[in-house]
Amino acid sequence: MYRLLFSTVLTRIDPERAHHLAFFVIQRLPLLGIGALVRRFTRPDPRLAVRTLGLDFDSPFGVAAGFDKDGDAIRGLGQLGFGHVEVGTITARPQPGNSRPRLFRLVPDRAVINRMGFNNHGAAAARDRLAREARRGARPVIGVNIGKSRIVEVDDAIADYRESAALLAPAADYLVVNVSSPNTPGLRGLQELDRLAPLLAEVQATATGTPVLVKIAPDLSDDEVRRITELALELGLDGIIANNTTLSRDGLLTDPAVVVAAGAGGLSGAPLAARSLELLVLIRSLVPADFCVISVGGVDTAADVAARLDAGATLVQGYTAFIYRGPLWARQINRGLAALRD
Repeated sequence: MYRLLFSTVLTRIDPERAHHLAFFVIQRLPLLGIGALVRRFTRPDPRLAVRTLGLDFDSPFGVAAGFDKDGDAIRGLGQLGFGHVEVGTITARPQPGNSRPRLFRLVPDRAVINRMGFNNHGAAAARDRLAREARRGARPVIGVNIGKSRIVEVDDAIADYRESAALLAPAADYLVVNVSSPNTPGLRGLQELDRLAPLLAEVQATATGTPVLVKIAPDLSDDEVRRITELALELGLDGIIANNTTLSRDGLLTDPAVVVAAGAGGLSGAPLAARSLELLVLIRSLVPADFCVISVGGVDTAADVAARLDAGATLVQGYTAFIYRGPLWARQINRGLAALRD
């Protein structure tokens, strides 16, 4: 049903508008009183529960940052079956993001190019809303992904991240330092060790006990990933998320003219699967068993998620396939994972 709707209707709607329509519905699931009924249909099998970061996840599968920019649909996403929701990226300063159009589907590749630019209402606006959600029962685990405000110079990034961390860590189950989006000028330069070490240390100190993870780019070399992983262990970080979107356009099936017309931005979806799995295997080989590694990039089916878990992922996240699979995607993943354990 959804596949037919997507191919005949949704592909004719601007991708960002389609996202907002879907978001509107998900956000209102709990408000309309039907979310609890939906949850009965989507609740993960208890065998899928995972404990990591000092937290209990009722499924290893969650929704990656980017879908819920400001934490407005956490309960609705949980009612669809996601074990955790990583909101954001949230910046200290409110910002509208890049100009539209800024989101493009590559349907033959089951992929998306985005250059959203951290559009959000800012950390102060998110703080009280997230605190209210954190106090609710029957909710998914809440991760909060923070990034650099566009108006802030890279040299002043530490203070900017510190402000976001101070506001949001008390309302977060875990905090993610995003230094890997390709859509904020200069941001990926923060992955250089001389900049990254003091930044992570400052966020960690400010978070005052809230678990802190760092999210890295797939375009790093293996040696760079090794050095960042060693830094994370040295600082006592709680985990790594591998990985963000890529600047690469290699091996795409989509008409090159369509890809060129989409322009700059990060590519997500199926084309990232191989590199994401490589990074997972590399990082897991370097860290202890209890170190949290969250794998994201190119997962579509329950078999994909199971393969990441088998390769050492503590948790797995997805986003792009949500567009192609529809609202029952998390349920499909969870049911498939449970079937694989029978």
